[in-house]
Amino acid sequence: MKREVKAYRPVYPSPAALITSIDAEGRPNIVTLGEVFNISVREPVIIGIAIRAATHSHGSISATREFVVNLPTTAILRAVDRCGTVTGRTGRDKFREFGLTPIPSIKVKPPCVEECPVNIECEVMERIAVGDHDLFLGHVVAMRVDEDALDEEGEIAKGSLDPIVYLTGEYWSIGEKLEDLYFTTKKRDS
Repeated sequence: MKREVKAYRPVYPSPAALITSIDAEGRPNIVTLGEVFNISVREPVIIGIAIRAATHSHGSISATREFVVNLPTTAILRAVDRCGTVTGRTGRDKFREFGLTPIPSIKVKPPCVEECPVNIECEVMERIAVGDHDLFLGHVVAMRVDEDALDEEGEIAKGSLDPIVYLTGEYWSIGEKLEDLYFTTKKRDS
């Protein structure tokens, strides 16, 4: 039997991502978000992030119209959590304070996080007020992946990523692969 419950983060899991931005003075900031998702996957590639308007990162991204989505591993879980619990508004250097390394991006001003195996650079296409968050649509202008996270064909070796996901108010890692996408429609050898 099912019963009605209060909805809070009802779609799960979602990635725990470190979003980097810079403010008007060029100071970098990091915020931890679980509201990160694919909007358009091919032409063009667009990522959505949702941030409360009251945050420092929201103001920085609104002003500069750029951000980087950095996908962390479980190895830096403590830093991931801390980046989401303190504000950058006071000028705190979250990179230094939480042991993360900023590296230059290819096409945008906010830095990438070296410790994250995947860095996705975005230019803001649009900002839309949606409920208690604003949705930023980010056009992906560059993406980098650590070489040791790539397979022989240059594709992401999924088992090497060790991502962190949010699952109804908790951090979780991901288990093993179950099947390929569209496995039910592919011809299989008997």
